Amino acid sequence: MTSPDPDGLLAEQLLRLTRRVHRIQKRHLQTRDLGITPAQSRLLRTLAHYGTPPRMADLAERLEVVPRAVTTLVDALEAHGKVRRVPDPVNRRVTRIELTPSGRETLRELHAARRAAAEEILAPLEKDQRAVLGDLLDTLIDGAPAGGC
Repeated sequence: MTSPDPDGLLAEQLLRLTRRVHRIQKRHLQTRDLGITPAQSRLLRTLAHYGTPPRMADLAERLEVVPRAVTTLVDALEAHGKVRRVPDPVNRRVTRIELTPSGRETLRELHAARRAAAEEILAPLEKDQRAVLGDLLDTLIDGAPAGGC
């Protein structure tokens, strides 16, 4: 008889939690009826991190997708008035993507939906448990080297 695989159990728990997070976030987004897909939401959030409007290639690199995927997302967001294409002030062959006021408002709604989803997920935890979880997640996100594995 083999002993239980604690790392396998942890991996399964992480996958289940990830699926639950996605389900809850999707529900909160649908409740707000923003008409935005998760991929479009990710593009808007990424776009907000730039100081100046980025090129499509910059977005594709940051999102780790092919440029064609960004074009499709930008087309849809532009059709809904969330972003607009603007000419580069230095190189007329380059097009940059910027948020519109409607896009900024959508970002505020997205942020509120994500916060509500996080509150729902974290509700069973006490304040000190949340702090410990935050520290553990930081360690995993930062990718500290695995010791003896």
